[in-house]
Amino acid sequence: MKIDYRALVLLSIGHMIVDFNAGALPAMLPFLKESLGLSYAMVGTIVLVSNIMSSVIQPAFGYLTDRKSLLWFLPLGSFCAALGMAMVGWASSYPQVLIIVTVSGLGVAIYHPEGWRVANFFAGEKKATGMSIFAVGGNLGIAVGPLMAAFFITSLGLKGSSLFVIPGAVIAGIFLFSRFWRIDTTAIKKKTSSVPVMEALRKALHPLSLLLGMIMLRSWTHIGMLTFIPFFYINHMDGDPILAGNLLFAFLAAGTVGTFLGGPLADRFGHKRILLFSLGFSCPLFVLFLLSSGFWAFFWLTAAGLVLIFSFSVSMVMGQSFLPHNVGLASGLILGLSFGMGGVGAAVLGLFADYWGVPATLWMISFIPLAGFLLAAFIPYPARPTTARKERL
Repeated sequence: MKIDYRALVLLSIGHMIVDFNAGALPAMLPFLKESLGLSYAMVGTIVLVSNIMSSVIQPAFGYLTDRKSLLWFLPLGSFCAALGMAMVGWASSYPQVLIIVTVSGLGVAIYHPEGWRVANFFAGEKKATGMSIFAVGGNLGIAVGPLMAAFFITSLGLKGSSLFVIPGAVIAGIFLFSRFWRIDTTAIKKKTSSVPVMEALRKALHPLSLLLGMIMLRSWTHIGMLTFIPFFYINHMDGDPILAGNLLFAFLAAGTVGTFLGGPLADRFGHKRILLFSLGFSCPLFVLFLLSSGFWAFFWLTAAGLVLIFSFSVSMVMGQSFLPHNVGLASGLILGLSFGMGGVGAAVLGLFADYWGVPATLWMISFIPLAGFLLAAFIPYPARPTTARKERL
């Protein structure tokens, strides 16, 4: 099957709008901390709850989508994600914040496994390229989210978060009423799995465990930087919140470019090579960022974001190749357990920041990719890509 660019672009737009909300949360944390009098540990717990709901439960939804095509998850997930984030600014207590981010996170969890599964189908034989197109929408959404949050809140106050519901409602309407996104989905609806789930997991246990561990460490790095860079510049450098938002945008926008470039490069030079390059070179770039200021801080952080996320779509393709008959479950595991554990890392880093400060926390985060590099080096995987197998979905 040839790659279907039109379907992938529409799925990518939906991915972008869903992940607006995930990207917006870190930029809103300093305002919530000041408004509600939260500690860094409580802030880290907000990130933890968000990641548990948006990530840890994804394998369950992935399992469901492997058993039956659930295309209606796409409009439902996109709307719930936006509705929850729109309500964050209206929270008057810490428990309310936790409940609201739970709603938003649940929407994210609903959308992703089905989105990745359908994108895998439309990618045809160019798996890494197709995954990159879908993933770039999510990374772009995460990149633009902090800018939107900073603009809404500085212009309208915390209740300006209400505006997040608009793009979510629009894309949900498109998914519900447009026939375009349903093109050629007959094969998806007829898909079956000939391999029992537990048997497939047992066979893939060794490489999948190493891959999930590597993704978890990469997630600790990414989420840690997103969480603590705003505090570093606003509280320790006496910077403008807009500057902090711009830094996050530079970091995340570079990751969007890295996602787009990483897939085709992996299809050409080998998935594992790109994975090792990404993790090995991102560490010194983060160190250079912490040693710099002004233009050079933007430059090195942008470079770090570009290189770190080179491996995003590549790791998804590798995980799906380990479970070729359970693509939804593989997607849920990769985005769920690994990124959910990244949220646990954010909570731990919040405790670390309470005791040793934000600057020391950022220094520790900078070296986490090296641990991921060591795990990735032991993943049994072909050095060069092989011709994609036609899989029955």
